[in-house]
Amino acid sequence: MRPLSYARAADADAAIAMVAGRPDSAFLAGGTTEVDLVRQDVLRPGLLVDINDLPLTWIEDVPGGGLRIGALARMSDVARAPGVVARFPMIAQALLLGASAQLRNMASMGGNLCQRVRCGYFRDTTSPCNKREPGSGCSAIEGFHRGHAILGAGDACIATHPSDVAVALTALDAVVHTRGPGGERALRIDDFFLLPGDTPDRERALEHAELITEIEVPAAPVARRSLYLKVRDRQSYEFALVSVAAAVTVDDGAVTGVRLALGGVGTKPWRARRAEHSLLGRPAGEAAFAAAAAEELASATPRPMNAFKVELAKRAIVRSLTTLTNPDAR
Repeated sequence: MRPLSYARAADADAAIAMVAGRPDSAFLAGGTTEVDLVRQDVLRPGLLVDINDLPLTWIEDVPGGGLRIGALARMSDVARAPGVVARFPMIAQALLLGASAQLRNMASMGGNLCQRVRCGYFRDTTSPCNKREPGSGCSAIEGFHRGHAILGAGDACIATHPSDVAVALTALDAVVHTRGPGGERALRIDDFFLLPGDTPDRERALEHAELITEIEVPAAPVARRSLYLKVRDRQSYEFALVSVAAAVTVDDGAVTGVRLALGGVGTKPWRARRAEHSLLGRPAGEAAFAAAAAEELASATPRPMNAFKVELAKRAIVRSLTTLTNPDAR
């Protein structure tokens, strides 16, 4: 048994001060992943600071069409919020496909963005893992890596980011607001998530004791016609092999607006900017969609067991865009 202290914070300043005071401390929100990792001895906090009493649960429509989501808003509440369903269906769909109903009722939005990778070697404390022990090696590279990344991977880590809603938020240029000992910050979601590079143990641009307070989703008229497609080995309670958050606007047969992000294939939620650039101004149709998908996946670095993801991702992109532009294809 390892000693573990627990404290409950009544306000953000108190929570930040408690965590800042101990380098082995961490925030505790819904705990749907964090508690498992503590039990498995993957995470070893000396102090957990419960933040569930903090008033960070809002889901607010912003004039102009944007959205503000408190970090402690529960996934189930966000998924059924009228403003989310009407203006950002890809967010609602990603949340509903992201976990069981029981987990959605407990898991927080901020916690979802902070969940750790689902690599089996990360959770097996007997296996070398650069995320747990930097410099020890990546067991997945020569091991079982069927579900691992083909984009953004390197010699240090090839694990995929597990979140579904983070993929939708990445497509929508969300901004993550934080508060910590150094004050408040606003991080573009593309900057919030980090590639493994030389620091695979750092998955997010958060400092110790820095607390997520809010997720801001800017207005995006294109998102009214959007979807989240998740391809997985089974239909429920399973992580994505490939997922696509897609939104598109077509005028006079040509693509005039598009948002694309991929999940299940990258070491972070992957914004498909090459595909977006390729599609703008082109006639909407399977040929253009396929060409854009091929351009995006050209930089993929598959390994023997996950090479199928390249073609699967291309087809998922084409299917998503075809569904959005051709109602008969649904």
